[in-house]
Amino acid sequence: MTHEVLLTGFGVRTAFGTGADALREGVFDGNPAFAPITRFDTGPYRTGLAATWGGAVPLREVLADVAGAAVAMAGLPRDTEAAVLVGTAGDFTALTHFWRTAPGSPDHAVETDRAAVADRAVETVPGWQAAALGDALGVRGTRLAFTNACVASASATAHGCQLIATGRADVVVCAGAYLVEEENLAKFGSGFALSRDGAVRPFCADRSGLLLGDGAAAVVLESAGNARRRGARALGAVTGWGAASDAHHIARPHPEGTGLVTAARRALRRAGGPRIDYVNAHGTATKSNDPAETRGLHTLFGADAPHVPVSSTKSTTGHLLEASGVVELVITLLALRDGVLPPTAGFTEPDPACDLDYVPNRPHKADIRRALTVNAAFGGANTALIVERA
Repeated sequence: MTHEVLLTGFGVRTAFGTGADALREGVFDGNPAFAPITRFDTGPYRTGLAATWGGAVPLREVLADVAGAAVAMAGLPRDTEAAVLVGTAGDFTALTHFWRTAPGSPDHAVETDRAAVADRAVETVPGWQAAALGDALGVRGTRLAFTNACVASASATAHGCQLIATGRADVVVCAGAYLVEEENLAKFGSGFALSRDGAVRPFCADRSGLLLGDGAAAVVLESAGNARRRGARALGAVTGWGAASDAHHIARPHPEGTGLVTAARRALRRAGGPRIDYVNAHGTATKSNDPAETRGLHTLFGADAPHVPVSSTKSTTGHLLEASGVVELVITLLALRDGVLPPTAGFTEPDPACDLDYVPNRPHKADIRRALTVNAAFGGANTALIVERA
């Protein structure tokens, strides 16, 4: 027996602020959130721009805030039996703090409490973040961290769906978070992946790369039976999920988007049909990703591909790394519930290799009943989630 997976609560925070209305005013209005980074000195790096919410906040606090909001929306009591699955690479700010205050470092002399440094260091461990979130929520059950880069929180969500569908769990909290920090800014900069002009223009001929962004979100998934017993309101249903690896290159997707196609086809098989009304694309505005994703969507939808609207909300939020999957799932859910297609902001001239409907610059009203959100990561990892209107 396969159990239906319902989404009964969510919490979200991006550079636009906290909650659904902040996303409506930013992402859905097509207003990019990019601004100078103020939480650390960006002088050594190729860009000083990102979509951030200001000062540094411990990752555990951000995760607890969004997951707490999701649990409150779902009406889950404390001490509920619920798995907690988190997409995270740990708290990089804690890692930076540890090394900067280690013996022999320039800041070592000003650090007086080595125990405090050690306490922060444990927050760099991804599994600790999942355990700490479960404690903060006061729920009982499995706690797992998913660390596979930009598909981490989408992988956590897919695993949560599988737990519910197979009857191994009735309630799962899936979350992910990333805060812009120096290590990844340096890495993406050294790989020439960051935008040279401060704008992110997915699928455009003049695109020059991505910019990073702060993001965190959590969703509560429940079996339909459990939600019915509790009298919980379904916000949507996750009807399909899939994952695949094309193993083509450590940093570039297969040029034909084969991993995306495989993951999406698996999700569509679970969902029981090929119809998709909107795609929230991975859309990084990099030279390799966008044409590969476009070719993959052509393969997936065939003759219908030109008629399926596709947009990249990274054009407004920035790339949220481990948090991308779950934040973009919430955005996709809002698109379904509001009947609005979020635009690809800053759209100029399309790349000739990118020839789909990318919802340029302005939101569109649409009757969206079933949507697909896809993500990809270094190493050839791909995920696909299908969400339907309740």
